[in-house]
Amino acid sequence: MCSVSQMISETNKNLREYLRSESVVVHKTKESFGGLSNMAAGFPLRINGFRVPTSEALYQACRFPDLPDVQREIIAQHSPMTAKMKGKPHRRATRSDWDNVRHKVMRWCLRVKLAQHYKEFGRLLLATKEKPIVEQSRKDEYWGAILMQDGETLMGENVLGRLLMELREALKKDTDEQLRFVPPLRIPNFTLYGEPIEAIGAPGATTFSDEPQELGEQPPLL
Repeated sequence: MCSVSQMISETNKNLREYLRSESVVVHKTKESFGGLSNMAAGFPLRINGFRVPTSEALYQACRFPDLPDVQREIIAQHSPMTAKMKGKPHRRATRSDWDNVRHKVMRWCLRVKLAQHYKEFGRLLLATKEKPIVEQSRKDEYWGAILMQDGETLMGENVLGRLLMELREALKKDTDEQLRFVPPLRIPNFTLYGEPIEAIGAPGATTFSDEPQELGEQPPLL
């Protein structure tokens, strides 16, 4: 008889399995590694001179490049969850290529968070050492992983966790702090409030690619 995790994995071949006890689990923002969450306060960002309260608000705003007023409404929210909810009534106006670029947008948002909070966010990333980083979610098996009935197994694509692991590996090699520079994402219509999103920080010799990378023994990335 198949286990629940086996049945789930058979319906989605992109799912990965993690053991909670062997992973850095991002679940609640008040926990030790809660700062890795896009919902975490204390990591405000500045894009094109405008303050954005959280990486979650930035990510959600990027869904609607053709609706600057909706972007403003999202970014005006103090709560990242409220910011996420503000976009829901406008989902039909989501950029048409969203499913293809959303992981690139998230990678860029995490890069901006690191560039503008290099010491604190970088310290959190490096403190995870070599452990898998897994966002535990109640129902989102794309960005995170869902806790199975055994209370130990986490099952999901864990795209956010994998992007954090990718960034962690890049940070380990960043002896010249070139990750303080983030180029604009190379996708069409990458705008905020009707203006093209500009580079973050001072240019370095090398920039972190928005293309998929491999991390040795880590789960394959996107």
